Amino acid sequence: MSALELVCPAGTPAALKAAVDAGADAVYLGFRDETNARNFPGLNFDRDELAEGIAYAHRGGTKVYVAINTYPRAGAPEAWHQALADAARLKADSVIIADLGLADHARRKHPKLRLHLSVQAAASTPEALRFYQKEFGIKRVVLPRVLTVAEIADLIRDAKVEAEVFVFGGLCVMAEGRCQLSSYATGKSPNMNGVCSPASHVAYVEKEGRLHATLGGYTIDSFAKGEAAGYPTLCKGRFRVGETTSYVFEEPTSLNAFALLPELRKAGVTALKIEGRQRGRAYVAQVVAAFRDAVDALDRGKPLPEATLAALTEGGRETGGAYRKTWR
Repeated sequence: MSALELVCPAGTPAALKAAVDAGADAVYLGFRDETNARNFPGLNFDRDELAEGIAYAHRGGTKVYVAINTYPRAGAPEAWHQALADAARLKADSVIIADLGLADHARRKHPKLRLHLSVQAAASTPEALRFYQKEFGIKRVVLPRVLTVAEIADLIRDAKVEAEVFVFGGLCVMAEGRCQLSSYATGKSPNMNGVCSPASHVAYVEKEGRLHATLGGYTIDSFAKGEAAGYPTLCKGRFRVGETTSYVFEEPTSLNAFALLPELRKAGVTALKIEGRQRGRAYVAQVVAAFRDAVDALDRGKPLPEATLAALTEGGRETGGAYRKTWR
């Protein structure tokens, strides 16, 4: 049975170096513009930084995957086409794309460039995956976080495609980035502008003895004096419904599939993806090192080592997500 590839986040050059040094098999990152789905101030790479990052990664035996996974504006695809051309020129090991038109452009203009299908495409049926393989030469799919381990195994068997799955980090209640909540509140689409709850629309206001976190003018949460104030991501806000105030859409919690690695490997998964391009290099180093030890233990036929990652999860809480889903 082949080894699992460990694919790790690199939101900055410093995070890239931390991931490589901690044992990442591959890092994923984006250009500093709206062509990637983490288009936040202070994140991502310009062209010179990417060239240096690829050189550093390749010296350490680590691959670099460039996320060009937002959807181009109608009639104005030039920035996305340039991102593809630059990724190919700088010798990225693959690009991660979601848009059909961009996939077609990549296939025609950069036939040697390896293509991975982004989770933003939300492809989760054998028919969809065979279509992407046949029409655009997709080599790998990043699967949505809505499938059980058994469903993943069936999909890999039927579609005969490399599968990459998320194993740690943030969850989303939407269909992988299709967030109408954030779009409604801010006018910025995660799938087109690459920003969910953009910082430019965030404000904190003190009112009646509480700190109110707002997004696009909407109050997303409020905090008592001395209470840790979280970032106002709309789906994780606390709202009053009747007489009850609670997390209506989703409680702050993180995916942690560490204990499921043997099952995912048996299912035929090719790669394990850690979420977190918005997190710092200390987070990256700690999480990558823990999963590196686990994958190495599996390769040696040893039990999984102990890993204490709760401190790095949202609200100190974690879940196995849909991997453990039992409802039908």
